[in-house]
Amino acid sequence: QVQLVESGGGLVQPGGSLRVSCAASGIIFRLYNMGWYRQAPGNQRELAATITSSGSTNYADSVKGRFTISRDNAKNTVYLQMNSLTPEDTAVYYCNAIHSIARSRNYWGQGTQVTVSS
Repeated sequence: QVQLVESGGGLVQPGGSLRVSCAASGIIFRLYNMGWYRQAPGNQRELAATITSSGSTNYADSVKGRFTISRDNAKNTVYLQMNSLTPEDTAVYYCNAIHSIARSRNYWGQGTQVTVSS
């Protein structure tokens, strides 16, 4: 049974920081590319950041320079450090795991709410 469990969401003021985490189980974590996606009300789900099994990272232009994705293979966990948050970052943040070779092995977490508001 594959599980991706996000945590760390919440309410933060504009300009603040937050770190969300995604703990994976049921997969060989080191073989998976991991990603964070987000979906704001009324919008489609969009990419925020990804990190490959080898550690290469990619960011959406809207978060570049403010967000940092990282992974700890020993803990089967991927993180998203979010700094200089704005109300436009308000969304449900979803964790994604996709096998680096067998792309059909694609899993999603349940999401964690991040709200940026004063």
